[in-house]
Amino acid sequence: MAKNKGLGLPAQMGIGMILGVIAGLIAPYVSFDAQWFRPFGQLFINLVRMLVVPLVFATLVAGAASVSDISRLGRVAVKTLLFFFIGTGIACAFGLALADIFHPGLGLTIDTGAAAAKEVEPPSLVTVLMNIVPVNPMDSMAKGAMLQIIFFAIAMGFSLSMCGEKAKAVTDFFNGLAEVMIKMTGIVMLYAPIGVFALMAFTVAAQGLAVLVPLLKLIVLMYVGSILLIILFYFPCLKYSGISPKTFLKGFSEPLMTAFSTCSSAAALSSSLVSVERMGASRSVSSFAIPLGNTINMDGTAIYMGLVTIFAAEIFGIPMPFNTQVSVLLMALLASIGTIGVPGSGMIMITMIFTQVGIPLEAVAIVAGVDRILDMARTTVNVMGDATAAIFVSKLENDFDPARGAAMDDE
Repeated sequence: MAKNKGLGLPAQMGIGMILGVIAGLIAPYVSFDAQWFRPFGQLFINLVRMLVVPLVFATLVAGAASVSDISRLGRVAVKTLLFFFIGTGIACAFGLALADIFHPGLGLTIDTGAAAAKEVEPPSLVTVLMNIVPVNPMDSMAKGAMLQIIFFAIAMGFSLSMCGEKAKAVTDFFNGLAEVMIKMTGIVMLYAPIGVFALMAFTVAAQGLAVLVPLLKLIVLMYVGSILLIILFYFPCLKYSGISPKTFLKGFSEPLMTAFSTCSSAAALSSSLVSVERMGASRSVSSFAIPLGNTINMDGTAIYMGLVTIFAAEIFGIPMPFNTQVSVLLMALLASIGTIGVPGSGMIMITMIFTQVGIPLEAVAIVAGVDRILDMARTTVNVMGDATAAIFVSKLENDFDPARGAAMDDE
């Protein structure tokens, strides 16, 4: 079959992003209301989020149904969670180290008089664990409670596997539904360049570039930390799995562009599942690791927490000795689970840490002015971490096969 020689979707999204930045910069000077851009960007977010629950549920049920050995899923779960926690710990350490070396908040004076932030009480670990089991699976799907959906889907998948031939029709249904949702994802992503353009135009027009200047050092360190984590942790894991960084970045460019431009891990979830499978990850591993990572694996947010904690402490003249920084690292690991189901998890996490180490919550509002710029980096890293985990764990399970991508392209 002849291949389309036109621009690929990632390239179209890149062009849309650049044009969006230009349009956002021009809009204030021609008195164009930035609110006109917003509906077109929100439409893209809504379309992608529309896919998440049915795609995750169908692929998880189909994947679990194909695993006859329950102990294998246990191994996959343990390896995936270990990867997540190690990555989060390394990411937070990078953020703390960069802040200790370059002191982004030292000598910076920012007016905090009008700044305000609300203290947030984190849910207890017992509450979080109990909430994993859905009382009403349909209600969980309606609310998009991903951990509850994952739990129910895995339970159903294993039940189907145990039923064998008696439930073959149901298993075939979920296999078919998974393929339909993957196809629908491809259709929705055709709108992505327009959505990305609108999102970037609205963000730049609404915030402008002046808001970046006082916090430029913090922004640069956030991106440097993200790049270091990718080069020093993700790339070696990918090389071990048999994928070069160039191949990964090319094959995963669509989810990365979606995450960077939308600042939504959920928006990139469907294309992440498709992309890692095309690169060779098994569906049974990727359909477990990526939805779970989308919920609890936040490496980019961990970098952000380490950096912003030192940044805020320096602004307010609060000492941060080594033992306090170790406690920040440990809280970052626990907070990735403790904020499950809480909207705006990045800002919520940093609020919890500020409360614990005695930093005034006004610092949250100071950083909020450039949070969108920081969020672009941390969401991209979050999504890349989930994909790397899926590929790495597939390799550890001897279930990594690059030929899968060729087979999918031929269908």
